[in-house]
Amino acid sequence: MEYAEFVHQNLARVQERIAAAALRAGRDPARVTLVAVTKTFPPRVVLAAYDVGMRHFGENRPEEGVPKLLQVNAAVAGEHPTWHMIGHVQSRKAALAVAHFDVIHSVDRLKIAHRLSRLAAAAGRELPALLECNVSGETTKYGFPVGRWQEDNAQRETFFAACAEVLTLPGLRVKGLMTVAPIAADPETVRPVMASLRALRDALAERFPEHSWQELSMGMSDDFEVAVEEGATLVRIGRAIFGPRGSLPSQGDQVQ
Repeated sequence: MEYAEFVHQNLARVQERIAAAALRAGRDPARVTLVAVTKTFPPRVVLAAYDVGMRHFGENRPEEGVPKLLQVNAAVAGEHPTWHMIGHVQSRKAALAVAHFDVIHSVDRLKIAHRLSRLAAAAGRELPALLECNVSGETTKYGFPVGRWQEDNAQRETFFAACAEVLTLPGLRVKGLMTVAPIAADPETVRPVMASLRALRDALAERFPEHSWQELSMGMSDDFEVAVEEGATLVRIGRAIFGPRGSLPSQGDQVQ
């Protein structure tokens, strides 16, 4: 099987699973956007997915993603893809993210929110952004610390105060929340993390009703069906579409 056909078949299976999960939850599958995560994969892989209909791609590092997206945008004859920055944004890389990405999923602290705001406002942009939340409480995860937001009033109010500040910043248009769930053999074990993010989004919508909180970015290759059942509107999937990183065949090679 050619690699392009391998990607096409995987993509079709993932889309079928997303639709089935949405229907199980009584949701419209069209409300779930699949973001194909292409970190470490070369431009030809992105183009293979583009050729079979993918239009949303996610990258983790601006320094890797920008050269790639420029090559891809130059190569496509139709509309350019929508590029999502889904990884941690260092302050010194924020200018690259603002200049080239269409959506930032990973506004994980006030400092980077202010930095992105200044850069976007200077560029005349209103940059769609999501607030990254560390719902699981894992010390290795980035994000606003909200692992105990439901029972810890101080933690909840600290986060809500940060949200209130971010919502006033020019150049940023906050559209919702994002989280990275723990890696687990059984996706059911991370359902509470997904449910907690959805509940937090609902609480923010009640506290700040003048703002839209429509987006929930959660779910990856191992747990995206649970994420969709719990309300995800953006799922970030790499391996289930492109195969394991490091196993990409050479140009023209066959995939078993």
